Amino acid sequence: MGDSYLQNNGTNVRLRFEHSLAQEEYLIWKFNSLKRIFSLTSIIKLNRIHPLTKREYKYIRCQSKTLPELRTIKEVFYKDDKKIVPADLKNYIAKPVSLAVWFMDDGYYYKRDKCGYLYLGNVVKKEALICQEVLKNNFGLETKVLSKKKGYALYFSRLEMLKLKKIISKHIIPLFKYKIPIDPVTT
Repeated sequence: MGDSYLQNNGTNVRLRFEHSLAQEEYLIWKFNSLKRIFSLTSIIKLNRIHPLTKREYKYIRCQSKTLPELRTIKEVFYKDDKKIVPADLKNYIAKPVSLAVWFMDDGYYYKRDKCGYLYLGNVVKKEALICQEVLKNNFGLETKVLSKKKGYALYFSRLEMLKLKKIISKHIIPLFKYKIPIDPVTT
């Protein structure tokens, strides 16, 4: 789930993270969290020209070593080289840190309405319902599945955003504190 990709490399697989240059702190945090599978030279900065707009943008990439263990994970999360939501997602999103990473990658806090979204991308409704069930059963979070232009999202009401914050806040890096509700000021 989130902003990662498992890429075939011969008989093994490697993990790839790509983020905008503005999110370099986050990529380095991911690198340090999983540094046993990365080499010291795996973080690189790149420029890319968008094929339609012809605009240049800068990004940062990190690729792991190729490992047979990652092939096993790819077999769970990909079908015909397309990322899917596995039926047993509950086993993979079971700790607050895994939920925090998912939310840092794909979550959004809408400050005006004090609600939030976890964008799931181009998944089918059955997969969105699996995600909803995982959040309910593993973390006690009640969400609504919403259909969006580019797939589905899970909606968190104000109350559920506060519950989510309690679960994940200690794992949210400073760069992404804006994605969780701010404590109300008391006077």
